[in-house]
This record gives sequence, C-alpha cells and structure tokens, in this order.
Amino acid sequence: MNTSSSPKIDHENEFSVLNLRDRVVIMMSFKQLVTAEKIETVWRKWKEGGEIDAPDTLWRVLAKDPEIDHDEVYACAAEVYSFSEAEVGPKTIDFIKRNEKSFSESVWKIFSDHGIVPINKKGDSWVMGAFDPSHKKIPRLLRGSGIKQFELFFVRESSVHLLISEAFPQYSTNEYMERAEEGLDAFDLGTTYEQQTSGGLIDEEALEAEIGRSTLINLFEATLLEAVRRGISDVHIFPNKNRQIEIHFRIDGQLELWHTEKRVLAESFLAVVKDNSVNVDRFERESAQDGFIQRHIDDTLIRFRVSVLPIANANQDVRSESIVIRVLDDRNVITDLKKLGLHELAMERFNWAITQPNGMVILTGPTGSGKTTTLFACLHQVVTPKINVLTVEDPVEYIIPGVRQIKLGAKLDLGHAIRAILRHDPDVVMVGEMRDKATADLAIKLANTGHLTFSTLHTNDAPSAVSRLYKMGVEPFLIGYAINLIVAQRLIRRLCPNCKVRDTKTSEKVLKRVGFTEEQIASATIYKPGNDQNCKKCKGVGYKGRRAITEALPFSPEIRGIIVEAKDNIDEGAILDQALAEGMMTLVDSARELVLDGDSSIDELVRVVATGM
Repeated sequence: MNTSSSPKIDHENEFSVLNLRDRVVIMMSFKQLVTAEKIETVWRKWKEGGEIDAPDTLWRVLAKDPEIDHDEVYACAAEVYSFSEAEVGPKTIDFIKRNEKSFSESVWKIFSDHGIVPINKKGDSWVMGAFDPSHKKIPRLLRGSGIKQFELFFVRESSVHLLISEAFPQYSTNEYMERAEEGLDAFDLGTTYEQQTSGGLIDEEALEAEIGRSTLINLFEATLLEAVRRGISDVHIFPNKNRQIEIHFRIDGQLELWHTEKRVLAESFLAVVKDNSVNVDRFERESAQDGFIQRHIDDTLIRFRVSVLPIANANQDVRSESIVIRVLDDRNVITDLKKLGLHELAMERFNWAITQPNGMVILTGPTGSGKTTTLFACLHQVVTPKINVLTVEDPVEYIIPGVRQIKLGAKLDLGHAIRAILRHDPDVVMVGEMRDKATADLAIKLANTGHLTFSTLHTNDAPSAVSRLYKMGVEPFLIGYAINLIVAQRLIRRLCPNCKVRDTKTSEKVLKRVGFTEEQIASATIYKPGNDQNCKKCKGVGYKGRRAITEALPFSPEIRGIIVEAKDNIDEGAILDQALAEGMMTLVDSARELVLDGDSSIDELVRVVATGM
C-alpha cells in the first residue's frame, strides 16, 4: 500500500516543539512574565496569519502584544543572548548632544526608528545601546551609518526613546502616529463618507462603531506623546467647516497647526478624546466640561487638564466642540529663580522680598504671562522642612514637594479655604488669585499678621495693581503696609541662536518710538528671526523658547507714604515716578535690554509690551 501521502500534523506537538526551541520564551515562562495559555494563543494567531516561516521569532511576536511588557521581553532576550544592560542617565544625554554632528540627520532618524542610541565612545570604538541588540539588522545598520568599530549593549526601549527625545526631540519617533498613519483609511460604516455627512451628525450606532477603531486611539495617543516631547503648553482640537479635525499646538505662546485629519469623522475623534478624559461625558454636547487625563510617557507620569466647550461652526450640519488640553509636565516646572532670565535688579528685589518674615509678593499680568511659573519658583526658594507652606489653587496643576496644596471643590471655595488657613498654623501662604474684596482682604490680613504671602492679580503693570486693590475696597493703609513687592510680568520669545540675522530694515523712527536713544541706535546690533526652514533648532519659526521680562516695584518708605496718604484715588503716576527715580525698570525697559543683547527682536517687543506707545 502506498503510504507516501503527507502525515497528519499534530498541532499540539508542533506548538510544544516550537515553544521549547525558543529560549527567550522559556525564560519568559520561567520568570512568569507570560502564561502558557497566552503563549499558545499568540502562537496560533501568528501561525494562522501565514507567518510561521517569517524571520521573526515567537518572542518578538509576543513583544508586540499590548498585554505584555515589551521592555521585559527584550530584557529576557538580552539575558539569553548575553548582552549586558547599560546604565544611562543625564550624562548620556549630554554625550549624545556633544556628538550630534558625528552623524547626519538621516542617520539619527535611522537610530530613532530602530531603537539605537550612541551612549559612549572608547577611542575609535562606539558604545551603542539598542532595545533589541540581538537583531541581525543592528550591525548592518551601524556599519551602514559609518561606524566600523562598536560594542553593543541592551538599553530598554523606553530609555532609548527618552534619551533621543531629551537630546534631540526632532529625531524622536512617535510610534502612535506611525500606527495611526498605517491604518488611516476612510472608514466604511455601511455608507460613503458623503452619505454619512450629508444629513448632519451620523447616528450614535455608527459613531460608536467608528470610535472603536484603534486608529482613532492611536491618533489621540500620538497627539499626547508629541505634545509632551515637544514641550508644548496646550493642545487645541476642533473641527473646521469641512468637518476635518484640526490639532493645534501652543509653542512658546503661539498657536501652530500640527495636524489636520481628513479621513475620520470629526465627531468620532472628539468622542475618543472625551472618552479618555475622566469626569467628561461623551454624550453631553451642549455644556462646558472639565476633566483630566494621566499617562506615563517616557517613564514619567504626565497629567493633562481637559476643557470642553460647545462652539459654532460655519457648517450648520456640524455640532462642534472645542477641546483644549493643558499639558502638566512636572519636569518643566522651574524651581530656580535664576532660570527665569530676570534682569539683575529685578532678581535682587525678588530675593529681598521672598526672604522677609512677612508681607506680600504680588505677581501681575494677563493670562499666559508666566505668573504661576514665577510663583512656584519663589516657593521652591523658601520651602524647608522647618516651615509650613500652604497654597490655595483652583485647579492644582503642579505638585510641589514639601508644600500642602489645598484642593478647592463644591464644599470648599476660595474664601472659606483662606479663612481656614488662618487656623492651620501657616508660615508661608500662596493664594492663587485675589478675585474679589473678600479674598483680597483675607490675603492682606495674612500678610499683616506675620505670614509671607504670595498671590496674583490681572493688571497691565505694577502701579495699576495698587489701584486694583483699592478699587476692590481694600483700605490704602492696609495695602501700603502689607505689600513688599509687586512684579508685573510678560513672556517674550527668544530668537533662535542658530539662524537669527541682523535687522537692517527697522527704521530709526520705530526704534525711537519704543524708547531707544540715538546712542543705542548708532552702536547696537539688532537681530530678527532668520526663519530658516532647514534650522534643526527652531524648524523655521525663528524663535526658540521664552524668557520673563519684569517690572519689579518694591515698596520703599516713600512709595508706602504715597499709598497711605491717598484719599479718594490712588495716584498711579506718582507711584510710577517714584519707582523710576528709585531705579525700577519698566516692562518696555526690560524688553529693550533683551533686544540690545540680541536675545529678542523689535517685533517681539512691540507685540508683547509696546501696545499704545
């Protein structure tokens, strides 16, 4: 009898043999990183997909499973294949930055895409880290990048991305966006896109079907990841009249369009953002909502504050909502006043005011002028284990070690919280904002009863803060004797040092109008943004980063006298004249100093502080 026909395959035995041949999988099982059931389930899906003979190994397939910690999988593989794990940290980031020019931009992109990073150098031999050093493509990529001699170490994938994103954000890979781009095809919900949108909002069942698509989730996660890695402050998400989702980033105080998504329904992406936000109801589309999100990004817990508002749209068929996400990254909190870039005289006055045993320091300026950042830097200077520091904020954005931060809510408003503070044995108090007479009176009372107090107001300059308190109903003698220092602040963009160019077009008339003297005009070299689209540092914006400009008004005996003697009206002009006589620099003076130093431009000076001049 002919027995040449193929024998039956014993699938159970086949799985067992394959499993036993994979030493990394055996190690994973031994360390209880994965169950036998999970291994078999993944293996069968891999086999059924027709990839059983693919070059990938089973352990690499397991590493792609979202339920398995891929860093631990690669750590097992490194152990099996005898790759030592390298220690990396801030010094590694410094090393990468120093060696930026050792590789071209395309090579850095290859490193980022494949999880490779240079971590040291010994003579002519590079020490390279990779999260999958056993992969046969790694040596080929390194040699193709011009590296002839190298040692290869294991570095966890999260650390690789963190090192590159910290050193060169422009080279870091947004893996979520890659996944989103791979799957971003027009969704088929049983109708064409035009049919879906022609009759107004799609029905809830169709919307639910689209929301479940992983592509939308990846686009959302890509947005959060990109926002954190680029150090932006806010993400703005809203639909345009064409029913496309626009995602804008606020970078250095300016909004820039980051991404326009044309292939998903606007309502579905808005719903995904709301679904991923705590305390936000996806089905509520007519009222304002506030929520929050938390994510671990590059080994750091990042918090996001979410604001949802219904808005009008030029397309009446679109029920629009605007979502703004504030990025709260504790790594960006400035803890040293010196890093604010304050002028020397303003710095001296700050240091004097915050070392007093009592009295008030007030920061004033419009929303987005960096008042809270400066206040937090002040608090970090005074916090010690020997004093009780309390803050009242709404909402609490950044957690400050060593400070008890009072959380306001429905049962505890600002006024009640400040009254409670008086019984809570404080040494230093920060009141987020003096909003009305009751709040201002209590804050002034704290300052007058032996407490160092910090707070904020919304005024255009330092002298007008005195008038604002008086118009709130605070008595002049209380204002005069409670306050140590008022600081008006703005944030001004800094010119990109890599591509700034000389400004030869701004006329002498304009320069004189903003306060430059003839001597300064004749001798100074003034710069403007170069807007070099190939600039790696600013990406063609012309500016990179911001710094504070301030108007620091200390309360000298003479200024206290002007305030205390006021009757029916506070004389802001008299306060300003006395402050200038005592050496105070105005906001415009501070901005001019930056222009003369080549750190900012005339356009920025006019935009930030020269309104009405």
